[in-house]
Amino acid sequence: MSLSWMSTLLLLILLAPLAGAALTALLPRSAARWVQLLAAGASLAAGLLFFAGYTGETAQADASAQGYFGYLSLPWIAAEGIDIRFSIGVDGISVFLVLLTPLLFTVLSLYDLKRRPEQEKLYYLMLLLLQTGLTGYFISLDLLLFYVFFELVLIPGSFLIGLWGGERRQEAAMRFFLYTLAGSLLMLIAILYLAMYTVPEVFTTDYLAIAAAIADPARGGFPLQVQHWLFAAFAISFAIKSPLFPFHSWQPLAYAESSTSGSILMAALMSKMGVYGFIRFGVALFPDAAQIFAPWIAALAVISILYGAWMAVIQTDLKRLIAFSSLSHIGFIILGVFAFNKEALSGAVLQMTAHGLATAALFFLADMLYARHGSYDLRSYQGMARLAPRYTALFMVAVLASVGLPGLSGFVGEFMILLGAYGSPVLHRALSVLATAGVVLAAVYLLDMFRRVMFGKSRPELEARSSDLDGRETAVLLPLTILMFWIGLNATPFLSYINDDTGRMLIQIDPSFDPSQMPANLEDLPQEPEPAAPSPETAPQEP
Repeated sequence: MSLSWMSTLLLLILLAPLAGAALTALLPRSAARWVQLLAAGASLAAGLLFFAGYTGETAQADASAQGYFGYLSLPWIAAEGIDIRFSIGVDGISVFLVLLTPLLFTVLSLYDLKRRPEQEKLYYLMLLLLQTGLTGYFISLDLLLFYVFFELVLIPGSFLIGLWGGERRQEAAMRFFLYTLAGSLLMLIAILYLAMYTVPEVFTTDYLAIAAAIADPARGGFPLQVQHWLFAAFAISFAIKSPLFPFHSWQPLAYAESSTSGSILMAALMSKMGVYGFIRFGVALFPDAAQIFAPWIAALAVISILYGAWMAVIQTDLKRLIAFSSLSHIGFIILGVFAFNKEALSGAVLQMTAHGLATAALFFLADMLYARHGSYDLRSYQGMARLAPRYTALFMVAVLASVGLPGLSGFVGEFMILLGAYGSPVLHRALSVLATAGVVLAAVYLLDMFRRVMFGKSRPELEARSSDLDGRETAVLLPLTILMFWIGLNATPFLSYINDDTGRMLIQIDPSFDPSQMPANLEDLPQEPEPAAPSPETAPQEP
């Protein structure tokens, strides 16, 4: 297959950080930070160009793309009876995650410019490998390739926790590594089963071929019991990665003990790996089993919402509070995935990006506070609003976006998820009502945290160490803040890309689903039918 302009850009988004990793390994230590910055920036520039060419006409130009942009499929492991391909592509479900990944790595590299981490060369090498793994994960259209990138993320993620984390970093890294590895081995078994039995003529892990074979009525798909086991193998792996209660026990410690870069990337991007996997592979490949398991997974999502929110309420450590807040918000996204309607699924996809922006900003702001005062303990702070007004203003935006204030990014996705969950064909309405309590608790713990840090009378020792944001720190936070306002004030452009593909996925799951019949407002809701006028043949005749 010849390379199109879009597939070339998609390859550049993937390969720029990988090339940067190779250069970092060869060049002196002093060049590492600049190579990482250039590689992340090149990947972001390619991503913006890719998005500029992201049109429906481009996707439909190649029938084999099946709605994916930049679609590329090349032989990878080819032998007699084996067809494993290097297949990549992007649709409305993955495009904003593909753009968010280089954006966060670029702002993170700007933030690190004045730092000198220990083993500096290794640190930037791990960041570049992690960016490669995350990008590859979100664009893979081959199950074995997807698994390779899933495992690639595990290695640098463990290093970022274990080498540059806090006092309990080794324990946190070990938990993260073992939990993720255990889940991924289950997923590998399911992938091998699909490769052997989905397309009998050939051993293939091509996602599009497997999805088409499963959906083909002539082949009959898998028996429901087999679907149950396959879905469960994928679901456990994705539940650990998200994380979802009760598979979450690695998360608070890993987020709190990781380096700042590790905390940001785990909360903003790596947690989305699980949710994205649920959508792309769990629900899409095994829709019947997914609908049967949906009430149970949605119930666990609601428990995650309430448990994470309550644990955040009682925290005095700022990083742990943000970690439990992230656990709660991921619960909302998973609830939206398993509501099985367009509003909730589109809201979940949008909320992945919105949560990534707000959570990354909160971790950046927490580290800026720590850099000045050496503590994450909320009891150490008071009166910061007077000492650092720019910091306070940007902190307030990130907090309110996480709360879900209308006009900021967190509101649109959460509203769509709750609305869709309430009208879900497979979930009880009580789940959406209980999930709403998580919104209330989020306001309690986030606004109380903001009040404790920003208001009151500051102590003299706090005043002596305080300073407002410098230009570099403002430049790091500004693009995240602009996007939080943009999504909150005008989500329609984002949803226009998302809705087509969530609707297409729901049609694959339920052929009777008709996106054109979705109500756009209250006036479009179904009304009682008017009595039909009698036809001339059946109308009563005059005597």
